[in-house]
Amino acid sequence: MNMKFRLIVMNFLQFAVWGAYLTSMGRYLGGIGMGENIGLFYAMQGIVSLFMPAIMGIIADKWIPAQRLLGFSHLLAGLFMIGASVYGVVSEGNTEFSVLYTLYSLSVAFYMPTLGLSNSVAYTALDKAKLDAVKAFPPIRIFGTIGFICSMIFVDLTGYQSTSVQFAVSGIIGILLFLYSFTLPSCPVSGSSKNTDIVEALGLKAFALFKQKKMALFFIFSMLLGASLQITNGYANPFLDSFKNIPAYADTFGVQHSNILISISQVSETLCILLIPFFLRRFGIKIVMLISMFAWVLRFGLFGVGNPGDGVWMFLLSMIVYGVAFDFFNISGSLFVDSETDKSIRSSAQGLFIIMTNGIGTTIGILAAQAVVNSYNIDLEGKIPQTEEWSTVWFIFAGYALVVALLFAVLFKYKHDPEKIKQHMR
Repeated sequence: MNMKFRLIVMNFLQFAVWGAYLTSMGRYLGGIGMGENIGLFYAMQGIVSLFMPAIMGIIADKWIPAQRLLGFSHLLAGLFMIGASVYGVVSEGNTEFSVLYTLYSLSVAFYMPTLGLSNSVAYTALDKAKLDAVKAFPPIRIFGTIGFICSMIFVDLTGYQSTSVQFAVSGIIGILLFLYSFTLPSCPVSGSSKNTDIVEALGLKAFALFKQKKMALFFIFSMLLGASLQITNGYANPFLDSFKNIPAYADTFGVQHSNILISISQVSETLCILLIPFFLRRFGIKIVMLISMFAWVLRFGLFGVGNPGDGVWMFLLSMIVYGVAFDFFNISGSLFVDSETDKSIRSSAQGLFIIMTNGIGTTIGILAAQAVVNSYNIDLEGKIPQTEEWSTVWFIFAGYALVVALLFAVLFKYKHDPEKIKQHMR
């Protein structure tokens, strides 16, 4: 079988696992009376990202081939996720937070490291096939986003976005990937002869970059911007669901099929990847990051003023700008870190970028968002319409993104060198 196609299947399944619940879990939690704890569920992804990827990376490098560890991690994550689904079904009406959260957390702990492991498998396989990873991997990775979208749409059309069955869908896909992992090319291991530097594995050596003012400011603002990453994943679906008790909006597409509407964000994300090389070469990292920050302002602000009826175009525009908000930050930021750091700490620097954004940033951000939502006593079970309260919450998030953008514009100093970027992206 063609190696590219095999990796496409792997990436499709890898992200389909995530797409089955990431944007709809908040709606389910609100429906079972756990709306005030939505942030805790999403925060767990950031918490485990602080250490589990590094630990599993060490194991893959030294003892267990990455493709095998990828498979077994998905098996465990899938079983725990199916367990969460079964518990949600049998305990309907009497679901306890501690049990559901424990099963979910164990699943996430084994899933998050697979994001890095799947990349390692892909790079190794492409190397064995004598293919240029820089050119070959991006088109393969796009099918991961397609898998995410397909999973979202499936959960929406089957009506599972409001039930714990969405967890079972995720778990089943994960077990399929476990079985598929046995067909993937073997990845080498180094054995246990060399002592592992846990400090380097966790990306801690790169903290020396904080001695440079430019890099210190960049990482701090990466953390501040990372705080926005999971907010709409957690609260966009419950927000759209809240319109169901307003007769004028109850039967609109955005309310009945909110996950499909939200999936436009992922479509935009896929397309916006293609814009990054042009914008980075033309404008440089500071302008690109500012574009991302102002896109987050629009992402949240449009939620605050839109509605599923005559204002649905604002929701659609919010979904479209998400691609710019997400890609111009995550991918461009990663390229900037790579271009500005010594190759001897390249992996550590990338690890630090992930820790600051997807670890510390998203964890603090989603917990803060939970506090804001809860402070307005929003009914996340969707029993009463609260458009005014929701609008206020979205404007608070937009205001936060605006303040971060203005501070970044004033404090971050960087002279754009088009030739340096051009050479780095070749």
